[in-house]
Amino acid sequence: MRPTLLLVVLAVVIISPAALAATTEVSFTHPEKFTDARLNRDRGRGADDFVLKDLKAHIEKLGGRYLQPGQTLKVDIRDIDLAGQYEPWRVNFQDVRVLRGVTWPRIKLHYSLEQDGKVLSSRNVAVIDQTYLQRANRYFSNDRLRYEKTMLDDWFRWNIGPQRRTAAY
Repeated sequence: MRPTLLLVVLAVVIISPAALAATTEVSFTHPEKFTDARLNRDRGRGADDFVLKDLKAHIEKLGGRYLQPGQTLKVDIRDIDLAGQYEPWRVNFQDVRVLRGVTWPRIKLHYSLEQDGKVLSSRNVAVIDQTYLQRANRYFSNDRLRYEKTMLDDWFRWNIGPQRRTAAY
């Protein structure tokens, strides 16, 4: 085999897995204006860096689980409203996020799912979980974003997962 041809074959073999790998890109639009993405009771809008980093890592992990080779998922988070709320009038519980049936988690986002550069779907969505207190949660109670992660798990499973593309309607 000629050396040039051998180099081309090796390059194709080395590059092919990278070209087929799935990619998840997560961005945040104006996190300083998010409704409620703080883990402390500071009043006002905005987001803690921990919340942004933890949710980004979780979405990337879900992308790795559900995306097919050659797919790219771009997620732009536009607003976050964490489950529960702080009730500053509670003297002994000022730093406690109170969870109620009407304070469900909500994340507004835009996503685009592409396969080999072709857009399969692109939508603005509001991901909410109105039953977050009424069902089991697989995350530990010390995970401060356990309700949001469960909500995103469900959304990925129903909207990005392979059954979405194979269901007959």
